[in-house]
Amino acid sequence: MTRLRPSHVRAATAATAGLALTGAFALPAAAGIVDEPISHSAPDASLELAPIGTYETGIFDEGASEIVGYDAGSKRLFVINAAQALVEVLDAADPAAPVKLFDLPTAGVESADGTTVPAEAVANSVDVRADGLGAVAVEAPEKTDNGWVVFFDARSEDGTALGAVRVGALPDMLTFSPDGSLLVANEGEPAEDYSADPEGSVSLVALSDAVEAPSDQAAVETADFHEFEEGGSKPLPEGVRIYGGREDAGTGTPEFPVSENLEPEYITVVGDNAYVTLQEANALAVVDLETAQVAEIHALGTKDHAAAGNELDPSDEDGGIALGSWPVRGMYQPDAIGSYTAGGEPYLVTANEGDTRDWEGYSEVARVKDLGEDGLAPVCEDLAELTADEALGRLNVTTADGLAEDGSCYETLYSNGGRSFSIWNTGGELVFDSGARFEELTAEAVPEFFNSNHSESNLEGRSDDKGPEPEGLAIGAVGERTYAFVGFERIGGVVVFDITAPDAVEFVTYLNNRNFAVSVEDGGALADAGDLGPEGLEFIAADASPIPGTALLAVGNEVSGSTTFYRIDETDDGNGGDEDGSEDGSEDGSEDGSEDGSDESGSDESGSDESGSDEAGTDDGGADEGGADEGGADDGTGDDGADESGADGDELPDTGTGATMLTLTAGVLLVAGAAGYAIRRRTT
Repeated sequence: MTRLRPSHVRAATAATAGLALTGAFALPAAAGIVDEPISHSAPDASLELAPIGTYETGIFDEGASEIVGYDAGSKRLFVINAAQALVEVLDAADPAAPVKLFDLPTAGVESADGTTVPAEAVANSVDVRADGLGAVAVEAPEKTDNGWVVFFDARSEDGTALGAVRVGALPDMLTFSPDGSLLVANEGEPAEDYSADPEGSVSLVALSDAVEAPSDQAAVETADFHEFEEGGSKPLPEGVRIYGGREDAGTGTPEFPVSENLEPEYITVVGDNAYVTLQEANALAVVDLETAQVAEIHALGTKDHAAAGNELDPSDEDGGIALGSWPVRGMYQPDAIGSYTAGGEPYLVTANEGDTRDWEGYSEVARVKDLGEDGLAPVCEDLAELTADEALGRLNVTTADGLAEDGSCYETLYSNGGRSFSIWNTGGELVFDSGARFEELTAEAVPEFFNSNHSESNLEGRSDDKGPEPEGLAIGAVGERTYAFVGFERIGGVVVFDITAPDAVEFVTYLNNRNFAVSVEDGGALADAGDLGPEGLEFIAADASPIPGTALLAVGNEVSGSTTFYRIDETDDGNGGDEDGSEDGSEDGSEDGSEDGSDESGSDESGSDESGSDEAGTDDGGADEGGADEGGADDGTGDDGADESGADGDELPDTGTGATMLTLTAGVLLVAGAAGYAIRRRTT
């Protein structure tokens, strides 16, 4: 995930107070539902999305709506507001008009280890168990220190905390397992100057069947990576990226370099195992829930952007949309992960966002044209003709991988992220990858703003980086079909694929509640911009929905600070597509491991997650093209609103019931057709 730097969050915010008023925190505004959301569907689309209601904080580009979690019993939505370092509780009984009830307090909560959660701590993730037990992952004021999990009753009148336990450094994502226990991904990012780099780990918290917090710190077990160190009992597979640690930064020699290097990002549970993305390492860890140990690690490999179906646009200065085949290996580096069942077999789904290590103490990022400068080796001779800006020169790649054996030049270029979503079997083998479809679809749907950034509207602002940047993911069953919902962090919007059959995945629809005519970073009004920077996605099944019989999708948008509900409707006879029709989206590139499609669904749940800086990857490991995620739900009901005040008497925007809200029910209108724009393909 792309994580807001502490200077953007903690220095500006502290718990529910301590936030100085800045230009980013102007008067409350409503991002709202735009008049004409961008809609692009397959001709035979089996479902459609429609935005129906939005809650706005009025806070721009500070992570004011990130991860969301729903409680069906109370019909409440819980929203991580990193800008104000709190969890906002929304009454979602009428999702067309969500209303803030109160904030969940974490500051001052006593933990089972004897510590107290300080006021400067930051909420990172939230989840709710089916019985209403909620949990919030809380980062320490110094992110390299151990954090906490704070528990609450999602159905209480005021959200008073039930207690807390201590977990690892930078707990960035948490999820309840089907048996009711809690899993926490402790990312363990380094300090900006690499003065410290804590170990990554996964905490397993044993819980009772009651809605209560553990009273004993012994309820927490930690799965670490010590056995994968040199001389350990478990082999570290080739292709798992270990780089950019304190030794590379020149700040120390770690006792456990592998453990410090690996950074758990996101978790899904299948049977007795948890599957954990290690984003920067381009790998997947398998945690045995019975033993609370990391059983194995799978290297995810790379995709060949020179292969047909894997094209990308690598430059923001090539004159427009220019998808082509290039000699670049893309590391999948997934953020969100989910799981589902098809044909009786479990599958993993990932959103392949990409991330880098890009800190003051160490950075792996360089543009291709800058290789050969500032002490970096140049590209090898056969790549030298591709370093112009309109070719590969502008593309950001990693400097940590790709050197020839003698270190004289870069013989292979590795980019960050797959610009895709993938389906894997539980052995880490690729079953499906969406290839170039994300960039193809957004080129068709919104050609004037292809690969736009989120904070400003532009053409190709992200082509040189990670493209549309698929980050958030949810999986859910609608009728007899299973769907993956993937959020594009940069250009925005949610794309839906039918993943019922892993070997016959089909594009369904893309919807973007964004008005590109308004560029907020360039002075446009946030109230008119729509949703910017989707981060966390939560699928709400029809039988848990506040609209009986109708599934919903809740999306937290970190840049616009808005939380939007979408209704999900099946279309009659599958004729919900565009008149001019986009392609059916069925993909090639399926690889072995795929099972016969079938109607089994096992939807779980998933949103997205957050985490530090940026990063790059190695080659091999087991893949070329790949797939999807999981869906589930929880809920809550309401109480009365609250507003916050900042430190030193500065008043924060009112994000309670007095905040300006726009909750129009909007039909999905087609805005797209790539008239006048051709996708130019280049083959090298």
